[in-house]
Amino acid sequence: MTPQSVLEAADLVGRAVARAPLATDAIDGVEPRVVVEPASADALAAILAWASRTRLSVVLRGGGTKLGWGRKPAAVDLLVGTRRLNRVLAHQHGDLTASVEGGATIVELNRELSRHGQWLPIDVPFDGATIGGTLATADSGPLRHRHGTPRDLLIGVHLATTDGRIVKSGGNVVKNVAGYDLGKLMSGSFGALTAIVSATFKLAPLPAGTATLLASFDTADALARAAAATMASQIEPCAFDFHVFVPPPAANRSAGEDRPASYRLLVQFASTPEAIRAQIEEARRLIAAREERSMTGPEEAEAWRAHRRLVWEAPGTIVRVSWLPASLPSVLALADEVAKAGGGVDLIGRAGIGAGLLRIDADAASTVKQIERLRAAPNVGHVVILRGEPAVKEGIDVWGPPVDTAALVVQVKRAFDPVGILNAGRGPI
Repeated sequence: MTPQSVLEAADLVGRAVARAPLATDAIDGVEPRVVVEPASADALAAILAWASRTRLSVVLRGGGTKLGWGRKPAAVDLLVGTRRLNRVLAHQHGDLTASVEGGATIVELNRELSRHGQWLPIDVPFDGATIGGTLATADSGPLRHRHGTPRDLLIGVHLATTDGRIVKSGGNVVKNVAGYDLGKLMSGSFGALTAIVSATFKLAPLPAGTATLLASFDTADALARAAAATMASQIEPCAFDFHVFVPPPAANRSAGEDRPASYRLLVQFASTPEAIRAQIEEARRLIAAREERSMTGPEEAEAWRAHRRLVWEAPGTIVRVSWLPASLPSVLALADEVAKAGGGVDLIGRAGIGAGLLRIDADAASTVKQIERLRAAPNVGHVVILRGEPAVKEGIDVWGPPVDTAALVVQVKRAFDPVGILNAGRGPI
């Protein structure tokens, strides 16, 4: 199978480009046989239909920022990229909605929307993250506290199915009842059901201004008390995050490694200058931190950028974890136990939501044991491995033990992808 033969067999000559794989196309070390990039929605549907007829395994890729998430594939015949589908299709300024193709990045979309004083309030750690990839992986950042997840902002989608059709769900206005809400089903499907051709979102006006209070504490208990006081108050942050670092035991530290434990809260407000000042002062009173400072402008933007990327720019396994917000003290204590078991731990999360990312910097065997500990903990919900070396993924299932709805999930998969070509067994479906 050559790139040219794929284009000819799928009747895609002039409608897509195909090439041999590069090293950067590998997924956990597994190279695809051919990389195909359709130039239109119809071409995307056509390549999926051809792959289904010929029973070729397919992995969908947007910006490639999360290509390593999921199980290691046994083999990948086609890596189908969507970056050529990157247009903003419509922007209804008065309705605060926009439709955009799945291969456009969130950065590109917001650059265009900002010309009209609007934005899509989704913040992710990767500049290259696409609309389709962010929806498919259910990724979100600190702004989830105020604006919700991408799924919550979605009002319509167009999808390419494995039988070659383009199907529509939802509409172009915030209030609509146009058919089954397939867009919600696609969120978190990891490209195992269909390809996201385009999506329509409800937008938000760009805020008049923002400011962030960065507070530091001496202990996890002090951080948890400050978070609880903030959640019980009348202040309304748009982002309410924490970061905890627990160093490994002294015996396990590298030479010169003396980074101390750290406990921080980041609380951001977006409103008029007067309202921001009042809420910052009230937050200071509630939080009563050992040390705090407020930030605006470039300093604030850089602080949030560094916070979002913190766990991704350091080595180790990264797991996505959920918990009830009231269980934050127990989750912080659990992070301390994981660190004491052998490796350093970074935990960042949404204090008011109960979701976060835990980075474990330890050898594979120890990491597997700690993930098992997390999954057995009574105050922790879903524990999913996002990034991990092959030995970790071989030692424990990325998605965790089967859930009660597993049989239903299998039926949904068969309905959308009866031959089972999509995502090459990597996803939860």
